[in-house]
Amino acid sequence: MSATTLPTAKAPLPAEAAAALHPADLAALLDLREPGAAWEVLAALPLARRAETFGYLSAATQVAVAEVASPRDLAALLTAMDADERADFWARLPEESREALAPALAAAEREDIRKLASYPPGTAGAVMTSDYAVLRPEMAAREAIEALRRQAPSKETIHVAYVLSPQRRLLGTVTLEDLVLAPAGQRVAEIMRTDPPSVRAEDPAEEAARLVARYDLPAIPVINGGDAMVGIVTADDAMDVAEAEATTDFHKAGGSASLGVTLREATTGLLYRKRIVWLIVLVFANIFSGAGIAAFEDVIAANVALVFFLPLLIDSGGNAGSQSATLMVRALATGEARMADWGRMLGREVVVAALLGATMAAAVSILGLVRGGPEIAVVVALTMVCVVLVGSLVGLSLPFLLSRFGFDPATASAPLITTIADASGVLIYFAIASALLVG
Repeated sequence: MSATTLPTAKAPLPAEAAAALHPADLAALLDLREPGAAWEVLAALPLARRAETFGYLSAATQVAVAEVASPRDLAALLTAMDADERADFWARLPEESREALAPALAAAEREDIRKLASYPPGTAGAVMTSDYAVLRPEMAAREAIEALRRQAPSKETIHVAYVLSPQRRLLGTVTLEDLVLAPAGQRVAEIMRTDPPSVRAEDPAEEAARLVARYDLPAIPVINGGDAMVGIVTADDAMDVAEAEATTDFHKAGGSASLGVTLREATTGLLYRKRIVWLIVLVFANIFSGAGIAAFEDVIAANVALVFFLPLLIDSGGNAGSQSATLMVRALATGEARMADWGRMLGREVVVAALLGATMAAAVSILGLVRGGPEIAVVVALTMVCVVLVGSLVGLSLPFLLSRFGFDPATASAPLITTIADASGVLIYFAIASALLVG
């Protein structure tokens, strides 16, 4: 069934229709239904299909559905889920729900959940799965293929297998294609690729996502403090990490904190709390702009035409700064730029900003001639060059400074850059006007 013919959220959902939907599409419909109704649909599905669909549900829906399912049914569901999704779901459950569910789980599942849930949020260990295929280096290719066939039902992927020593040290990786194409008697040690990219369990999850993207990997192995392999971060989980990081950066760039839930699920109080802090900070920061205007009241009174150009000029500085900050935050996030690059990039930004400012000055000077005459045109043109230059340099430098002191560069949000550019733009504008028109 295509996405264009999905049932409506309130329409009855027969078992046949539910089974025909992709798990992601089915989960999107169940997210809109009451927990009891959602569980009725899930319970009618085969266990493997039920677990796959459950993994696509939003965090809030998963917890709500868990409250209406029996511990026995929920334990069966958890057993069929992927290890990483199972651990994430377990972490979301209230303590009383965990206590009720734990006795219904097999000891192996309880221990696996305990291990995966022990890693701090935001680390590679917290997003990894322990369901990965393992081979021994002395195996022949034929034997290795048979081993993968036996492991396939319980593993996240068998396209890449990990060759481990008896101490679970990572020796190399081998793809299923490599094994199929190799002579039947050739040993895995002769086929495997040594020194594969890997991450430590305590490394940021974003680092795992970056390496998966950089090397185009289906998964990246995770190593613990004892140099033993403990899991893998798959490409789909890496995409989720990258999406979450991009969402967080996007919220910061807009001057608000990350919601932690979808916008549809967010309450009025949550939206208020996440947005009010930055807005209050920016309100007081804008006092500097007002103070700058007040300091030049005499100049403004004598040249009222200056007021016409004020929004145009300070907005241009803010826009130029936001552009520079956006490019720099992205470059820092992807590793394209590092602290050592700041000096070189600053020099280049001066040239680029001067060219941009001069071009914009040429355009606005024509308007200055029409509205206020030659003197006003000169003031406006000079100011345009200066505010674009200052805004661009602030936008480029602030992410570097925040990164240098251990803060997220994305905190150099557009509202913050704009506020700084506004205050400096007002002072620059009226200082030039005072020097040329009064002095």
